Amino acid sequence: MKTITLSARYDGKHIVLEEPHDLRPDTPLLVAVLPENDAAFKADFHTIAESGLSKAYSEDEPDYPDSMIAEPNPEYGKR
Repeated sequence: MKTITLSARYDGKHIVLEEPHDLRPDTPLLVAVLPENDAAFKADFHTIAESGLSKAYSEDEPDYPDSMIAEPNPEYGKR
C-alpha cells in the first residue's frame, strides 16, 4: 500500500478520521500527535520551510524577463 496522510482527531476514546478511508483490519499506522497552538512548533515549521526555500532559490538565481511569462496571472499582486 502506498503511504498516505490522513487527518484525524482524538475524541476522548478513539482516533477518528476526518474523512472516510477504506482501511483493512490490522493495517499498520503511524500516529503523530501535533501541538494544538504551540508557538515553538510554528516557529520551527517556518524555519524549516525557509531553509528549504533558500536551497531552492539561491542568491545567484537568474532574473527571468517578463517576456518569458507564458500566461500572466491577473490576480498577482492584488493582496
